[in-house]
This record gives sequence, C-alpha cells and structure tokens, in this order.
Amino acid sequence: MEVKMSNNVVIKGAVNCLIHVPDLVQYGSKPRREIQKDKTILEIVKRYLRTYEETVFYAPNQTFIGNLSPEKLWETVRPWYRNLISGQNIGKFGEIMNQGMFLKLLKLADVFNFFDTDKKIIREDNLPIYNNGDLVGYFNRDNRAQGVGDKNLDAYNLLENLCAKASGALAMKWLFQKTGLKPGEVDYILSCDEEALGDRYQRGGGGMAKAIGHMCGCLNASGFDPKNFCAAPTIAIVVAAQFVKAGTFKNIVVIGGGSLAKLGMKFESFVQEKMPILDDCLGAFACLVSKDDKVSPIIRTGPGAFGIHSIGAGATDSLVYENVITKPLKALGLKFSDLDKIAPELQNPEIMEFAGAGDVAQKNYRKIADEAVENGEINEDEMDDFAKKIGMPGFAPTQGHIPSAVPYLAHAIKNIKQRKMKRVMFVGKASLFLNRIYEGFDAVSFILEKNPKQK
Repeated sequence: MEVKMSNNVVIKGAVNCLIHVPDLVQYGSKPRREIQKDKTILEIVKRYLRTYEETVFYAPNQTFIGNLSPEKLWETVRPWYRNLISGQNIGKFGEIMNQGMFLKLLKLADVFNFFDTDKKIIREDNLPIYNNGDLVGYFNRDNRAQGVGDKNLDAYNLLENLCAKASGALAMKWLFQKTGLKPGEVDYILSCDEEALGDRYQRGGGGMAKAIGHMCGCLNASGFDPKNFCAAPTIAIVVAAQFVKAGTFKNIVVIGGGSLAKLGMKFESFVQEKMPILDDCLGAFACLVSKDDKVSPIIRTGPGAFGIHSIGAGATDSLVYENVITKPLKALGLKFSDLDKIAPELQNPEIMEFAGAGDVAQKNYRKIADEAVENGEINEDEMDDFAKKIGMPGFAPTQGHIPSAVPYLAHAIKNIKQRKMKRVMFVGKASLFLNRIYEGFDAVSFILEKNPKQK
C-alpha cells in the first residue's frame, strides 16, 4: 500500500538577535551626513549613547529576543528607556551581543582584510573603528587596481556590507542551535538584507546569502538575495515555501542581517529631548523553512493563500489591506475572527514617536480594524478591542526590513506549538517609491497555522 506523504511546508524555527554597536552609530547614514557638515555633532552623539546594560534591560529588546512576550509590553511602564526591567543578554530566540564580540565577528567575516586591526595603515579615506571609545583599527576601502575610484567599494560601503554579513551569520548560528539543523543540511539560503552588494558595474548584484552560508559552513547550499525593501523578509519566506512545496529544496534558511545605514537615523530627535539614542542596535533574524515534520506550524499554500498588492490594486490603505488580508482569508474560507494575531510593521513606538512618526504598529492595526468593519465582521465601536486582540505593541529596532512582520515569527511558532494560538498572519509592506523609478509600494502576506498532524 502506498504511503501518502504530506506536502505541507513548515517553519521549524526562527531566531532574533540584536547587536549593540554604539561606536558605529556615527556611521549610520543620518549621523554620518550631519557629522560631515559639523564635526561638533560627533561629540553630541557620543554624549547620548547608551551602555550595554541599558540596552539589555530595555523592555522592547527583551521582547525581541524572547524573554518577554509582546503582550507584556502593554503592562510595562513607559517611557521604557527610563523604566528598565530585569533581563538577560541571552534570550529564548537569540541574544543581544555586545560591541566587542561583534567586532571580532566582523573581523572573521572580512575575507579581504579591509578591517585593519594592526592600525598600521592610516589614510584619509579610512574609517576609524572604536570599542567603548578606544581605537581598535581602521576600515579601508578596496585599494586594489579594480577598486580604485569606485565609490561602491569605499570603506563605508564595505563596512555596511560586512555588518550585514556578520550579523546575519550570528542569526544563522543561533538558528542551528535552536533547531538542531546542521550546516551541511542546508540546501538553500535566501538573504533579504537592505545592502546593495556590488561594484560600479553592478550595484546591488547580491551574493550575501552565499557569503553568510560560506561563513557558517553551509558547503552544500546555494542561495540568492531577494530584494523588496521592508517587505523582503516576508516575500523571501513565501518564495522559500514554494521551493519546498515543489520539492526543489528541503531545508531553506531565510536570513536578514542588520543595516548600518539605519543606525542613529532618529538621533536628532533623541538629542533634542535629551534622551539616549535608541536606534543603536543592528538587528538580525533567521528562520528555517522545511518539509513537514508533523509538529511545526505550517505555511498555508495553494491558490490565493498568499496576499499580494498587485500593480493595479490601488494605493489607499483600504485597498492594500483588502488585497493582502481580506482576499487571502476569503480564498481560504477564513474570517478575521479566525486569526489570533496579525503581525504587520512592528517598529518600537518609543523610537518612532519621538521622531514624529507616531506609533506605526498601532496605526496599522487601526487600518486593519477598519477593514474588518468594512467586511461586516465587527462594529465601529468594537475597533479598539479588535485591534488589541489581533495586535501587539511594536518592539523591533528601526532597521528597515527587520521590523516588518518577522520579529513576531519566533513568538508565533512558540505560541502555536504550545496550543495558545492556532493561526497568525504576517504582513510585510514596502516603500517602492524609495527607488525613485516608481511611485508605488508593495505588500505581501502569508498565514502560519497549527500543524494538522500535531498531537
């Protein structure tokens, strides 16, 4: 008798990591530009940097690495940066790495020796690298013949690229530890970072997936780098699910390293309020998309299961959520009430509010509640309760792609396995107008739910 094999696709595990890099904040895009205009700003930036301990005991960071549930943030007194909590640098889903350890990891990631820790070669275009204010080396540009005059290979861009590689490798190592996956068992890697690897002839060509895989010993794997601004992690998971469902690959790691450019992006607002610079961490995440193990939550696949924002869908919030939430729910015969949670952009509100952008997560939940009203599932006077039921406070650092839905992935896997939840939707959104060639944006969604074979 033929045994029928399950064709379900599961996410076996997910991890979240933070790397506290206060001495790299000056190289974030915004601080760097302002310091170039006024050198005195560097000393101001240094004055408002947090200590490692303050970063570890910061409630949103404890939530990011899994020591605190997002729901517990509702009960945690704000402002969070003044009301630190007890916590550990090691979490259920990852760690908060200190700067000294990360600089060692950065050196390991640097196969072309751009990071000169001997401090012997000092040029005008070098970037000095510090740890706790002490000079530990210089980051050089590519001074080989093929690199001369190429701005894409200057010290800053190379540092940005290697920060993404090193932080991504940290997340991958944690994924191995949490799932039991061995490096040689990885078939394919999808890296959804925000850097643009390449030289003057092919800016943004890619290669981060294979670079991280090489660093982590995944010698049997290949990979590529899907790009879609903030929605890249979500669409990468969708692509991975289809690869696995088709039988092309068995074990796919989706990974996202941190964005150097985003460090200190809101520093001026923090300094103005005389509060610590809160966007001082690189973020990283990884997840394992694999064949059905009869235990892990499944990704719903099939016709209409993935929400997409098509080119002709329209740009209003209601049209976006109609396409990425309502349509896939209807295609699967589900309602809003069948979702335990929806994870959209989960930026830490304490960072965004002080910068004048408001609470991004709660704005999204309000719009989602509007969509539920439009579909006749709730009344207008039920919107606040509904938004809180399917929502959560934002807790992710402003790292572009990192806050977009996936920070909740590890939490969702844990809750679904423990039968506290049955079904969660993840919604990633992208600002395509940033590319200056198209004024639109994008969005994509998928549903994660309890494995029907789970006992």
